[in-house]
Amino acid sequence: MAAATDITCVTVFGGTGFLGSEIVKRLAAAGLATRVAVRHPDNVSKQRRSGQTEIQPLYADVRDESSVALAVKGSDAVINCVGLYVESGAETFEAVHELGALNVAHQAAVFGIDRLVHISGIGADLRSPSSYVHSRAKGELLVSDVLPQATIFRPSAIFGPSDKFLNTLANIVRVSPVLPLFGQGRTKLQPVYVGDVAQAALKALQDPVSQGKTYELGGPRTYTYRALIELLLDHMKRRRLLLPLPFAIWKALSAVAAILPSPPITRAQVVLMERDNVVAKSALTFEDLGLEPAALEDILSRYAL
Repeated sequence: MAAATDITCVTVFGGTGFLGSEIVKRLAAAGLATRVAVRHPDNVSKQRRSGQTEIQPLYADVRDESSVALAVKGSDAVINCVGLYVESGAETFEAVHELGALNVAHQAAVFGIDRLVHISGIGADLRSPSSYVHSRAKGELLVSDVLPQATIFRPSAIFGPSDKFLNTLANIVRVSPVLPLFGQGRTKLQPVYVGDVAQAALKALQDPVSQGKTYELGGPRTYTYRALIELLLDHMKRRRLLLPLPFAIWKALSAVAAILPSPPITRAQVVLMERDNVVAKSALTFEDLGLEPAALEDILSRYAL
């Protein structure tokens, strides 16, 4: 079992995404050589950070176990934050969240790497009729089966100045006098700052106690969806009509939007909004990692809205 001081090189799958890029920054700032394993390595900044610490881009597709093996070989730890909201061709929830997760965990085990952080999400449920939600839960199960020492993170809705969550809502606010609500807007969310999730990933690698455990990561405050919209409106100094829409209509809209190359709403997102997205009372949290997450109100000032 590698001690925290033995970790000098980390491979991050999905390191150019919203969360992945923040994780890469935190690892590099901590002095760790960081491999960014993605399908388009040319998109990775080649700048050196923190003196001799290097961010190394390399090709990998989690669906291709051979490329995964090449990416993890020689690393001391692995972080998998590859996720998918929209299925397209061979990019399916099963291929990415299940097979992809299994490939990463299996190759970590093959190379004797017992420090793996797997990013899933609150609400993952094997019993869910949603293929997205089911695949997330199945991925967790496969990872834990192959590598019991893996640490699993289930973050709530992740926000940050460049997110697609609040920024998408802000774009709607700018052009529309009406803001549709999911149902009555009563679904509860516990939004979590992207920087805090990234810091938690670093802390999990540094603390062997986190191995084999699952953490649910939410911010310090819980909001209804309506309250979240009202907070955003207040920050933008705008007034808009809030229109409740039944979930049946949202599902119909997401089905129509699915034909677009970049749909504004997906069925997976609608399904997730049907249930409260908050940390379970019995779950391990930021507190168990010795961290205190930032509140949404404290980060909103950094948004260019």
